[in-house]
Amino acid sequence: MTNNDKQAIWQSIQDFSVMHEEPQFMLDLRQAGFETYEDLELPRIDKVKYHRWPLIDTTIDAGVQGEMLAEDFSQGAAKARLVQVGSQTLLEQVPQDLVDQGVIFTDIFSAMRDYPELVQANYFTKAIKADESKMTAHHAAFMNNGIFVYVPDNVQIDQPLEAKIFQDSRVKQGFNHHVLIVGGQNAHFSYVENYQTLGDEKNPASIMTEIIAADGAVIKYAAIDELGENTHAFFNRRGDFGRDAQIDWAIGMVNDGNIVGDFDTDLTGVGSHSEIKVVGLSAGRQVQAVNSRVTNYADHSIGHILQKGVILDRATLTFNGIGHIIKGAKGADAQQESRLLMFSDQARGDANPILLIDENDVTAGHAASVGRVDPDELYYLLSRGIPLKQAQRLVIRGFLGSVITAIPSKEMRDLLVDTIETKLMSLD
Repeated sequence: MTNNDKQAIWQSIQDFSVMHEEPQFMLDLRQAGFETYEDLELPRIDKVKYHRWPLIDTTIDAGVQGEMLAEDFSQGAAKARLVQVGSQTLLEQVPQDLVDQGVIFTDIFSAMRDYPELVQANYFTKAIKADESKMTAHHAAFMNNGIFVYVPDNVQIDQPLEAKIFQDSRVKQGFNHHVLIVGGQNAHFSYVENYQTLGDEKNPASIMTEIIAADGAVIKYAAIDELGENTHAFFNRRGDFGRDAQIDWAIGMVNDGNIVGDFDTDLTGVGSHSEIKVVGLSAGRQVQAVNSRVTNYADHSIGHILQKGVILDRATLTFNGIGHIIKGAKGADAQQESRLLMFSDQARGDANPILLIDENDVTAGHAASVGRVDPDELYYLLSRGIPLKQAQRLVIRGFLGSVITAIPSKEMRDLLVDTIETKLMSLD
């Protein structure tokens, strides 16, 4: 890249920042990321060679937008809901009772303008650091849309906050989406999101989620990732914990393209707790990799990982599970389980459990398996008159059920089931 090219790209970033009225701290963060991302390394994901994937794009704003969606997302006024397409926000809907309690659920640019100190204190400062890798620095420089959630101290929300996010691949443009969720002390709430792709342009996606849970907060996060087959994507989701805080993750990775999911949890608060549940479904020739890491820094912290995946055709699915108990984290608990089912001789699955234990007074364990469907289960269904292909789909749905049931929104659960069912039709 020539100096003239770099100057033109930096000018486009500055123009984008001015257009969205970003505060100075954001422009400074963009500049630092822009100046360093080319010199940094990609994150290491064991068993996955993704370094030649086209994950880096320097277009922050294509200058054109695809047509807006005809679908009406405003149904159900009682729901807190947000809908975004590319760099545009189509709908922000927050019930008045939540507004009265101080809940913020808005796009990232509005949050920077209206609540700059709150965003600055948490954006790329606690859960993820912008200078960690090539992907984080690039994301800091080229972030072009996102969501901000804030739930104040002692506020409890019964219904999940819902976000529907569309990568707009009807135009040629990178998709760098950022979700920042901040829960105050003893706040209790759920957040669910769904990523989809519109169009078939070959665009990369960098999607990062930071969850900051203060002392005693309980946050349930769920996501269904359905990006298109022409999208190479890097997901980075990470939590930061106060004392006795809890973050539960339920993630369905049912994308069609090549995907890396890097999910990290740092249990820094005494008594903090995290459950990571991941479903992966790979088909065709796609490559998906999930790297779930839990690090127990604090006494009596609990981190559990459950990963289940199904592989069809010539696809590849890799599960890395890393549990690390740091010296001094007495009474910590680290458990992990990774299971993969393959439905083809040409499918490839890897389940890699890693336990790093630097303290004696702890509980830790792991389990992993890669194999075919249990013939006894199939025989039972077949003996009841169920055709083979239908029996296979029933077994798969049961196999993945422990993650599906963890999603707090019925609408999202049904969406994940329907998406899985559509993919499993290829078994016919």
